[in-house]
Amino acid sequence: MTVSSILAPRVPLLDREQAPAEIANLYDQVRAELGIVPNMFKALANVPKLAQGITALLQPLMAEGSLPRWYKELIAIRVSSLNECEDCIVTHRYLALKRGATPAQVASCDNFETGPFTAREKAGLRFAGLLHQSGHAVNEAAFAAVSEHFNTQEIVELAVVAAAFELVSRFNSGLRIPVTPVPKAD
Repeated sequence: MTVSSILAPRVPLLDREQAPAEIANLYDQVRAELGIVPNMFKALANVPKLAQGITALLQPLMAEGSLPRWYKELIAIRVSSLNECEDCIVTHRYLALKRGATPAQVASCDNFETGPFTAREKAGLRFAGLLHQSGHAVNEAAFAAVSEHFNTQEIVELAVVAAAFELVSRFNSGLRIPVTPVPKAD
């Protein structure tokens, strides 16, 4: 049993019907995109402008870009795991599988060095771990190592994904956002 399954959330989680009218479309968009409405969005609904802003950041960030969506989800899992954010881990495992990561990759995010990852994928996961420690942990040697595998656009995207999930996981953990129920795997 985890803390989030024992303790109540610190803020109300608003269902679509309870949410302010100006963000009802947001619920529909998020459900259409993800197949679920994460509890984080239900907490953010208490401040509509923040819900809209965070969604405006996360939707393009987690879309197909310089990096594939499934890999961004693995970065989200890695950072969420380092921050011990149970809701984030469960939600992004679900999304990683939905977006094309293999079950073995999803299961190996905590032990990625020995998992089924390429040298490039490991370099990005390592970079995300360093950013978790501190932006200053990315010294010249670490930046050179990630630069061997990723171009400038990819590094920027990788850094923003890692940084965004520092914010998300700390928000969820600090407000005791419970694990979002996700559909069972087929």
